Amino acid sequence: MARIAGLLAATMLAALSTPAFAQSSDGKPSFDGVWTNGTATRLERPQSFAQLVVPAEQAEAMRKASLESRAAANAPSDLNMGAFKDANSAAGYNAFWTDPGIGLATVRGEARSSYITFPEDGRIPFRDRAWSLKEPIREGVEYRSGKGAYEGPEDLPLRERCLIAQSDGGGPVMLNGLYNNNYGFRLTADFLVIEVEMVHDARIIPIYTSAEKARASHKPSAIMPWLGDSVAWWEGDTLVAETRNVHPVQAARTQTPLSPEGTVTERFRRIAAGELLYQFRVEDPVHYTTAWSGEYSFKPASGEIYEYACHEGNHAMAGILGGARLAEADAR
Repeated sequence: MARIAGLLAATMLAALSTPAFAQSSDGKPSFDGVWTNGTATRLERPQSFAQLVVPAEQAEAMRKASLESRAAANAPSDLNMGAFKDANSAAGYNAFWTDPGIGLATVRGEARSSYITFPEDGRIPFRDRAWSLKEPIREGVEYRSGKGAYEGPEDLPLRERCLIAQSDGGGPVMLNGLYNNNYGFRLTADFLVIEVEMVHDARIIPIYTSAEKARASHKPSAIMPWLGDSVAWWEGDTLVAETRNVHPVQAARTQTPLSPEGTVTERFRRIAAGELLYQFRVEDPVHYTTAWSGEYSFKPASGEIYEYACHEGNHAMAGILGGARLAEADAR
């Protein structure tokens, strides 16, 4: 009896010390719920950080400074100051509309200065950064200056056309942006569905019984959908997704450009009740000198995901294109 009681006590202690995750009907950890990747951390490491893991004291000081900055930006205006002057005509939003996230991203309690973990400098190993990012660079110049050819709808950035997330929120790789960093996860035995608030994307990833069957189920290379052709399989409690053949317009206009030879591998795993680990690896000999990888943790978000009605692309395009034609007429 004493031995049985000891075994029961040990079993109960082990259960209490193991994270208790909700499980799906097939016994796999559930990812269901609304999650966020909103933080001050971004994909690449700024030069102001020397290493990946940021000391706790420094991370806390940055969090407090962000809170103070947000409070100051959202404070009531002093109406005795007279007429306001626009000191930055290139800005698209004031602080009221932005919600990038407060504080650095944390993984297992460690504050991170970048999502990239390899290479160790936290930078994308481009073969030629200017060549790989020529489309985002061009669009950025046009956005800030208001000057561009605007020869037709296809010339406009994806964000102007409201087609997919302008922040690369839908992936691959899934990144955070200025606001709307919320995701709805729904996992079944056959599919992982990721609803992306920015700007209404839905990644529907079929799940197969093995990596071999998943890879054999990729679509023909001529089919290149938005967000790419993704398939998935389980490796223990980790769901692995492989994506290739990203739509060529998207593949050329992201922070993580991908050629037809490129592949992105993503891994999803519950590592705590309130932490969904997201890891990625990018392989593409056309754009990068070596494969590179990174990680961050999704954290629970409060509330639900509501429609992000991106209508600017529906109503503004005629004005943008019409303005370019008027500019051409004036030049003539």
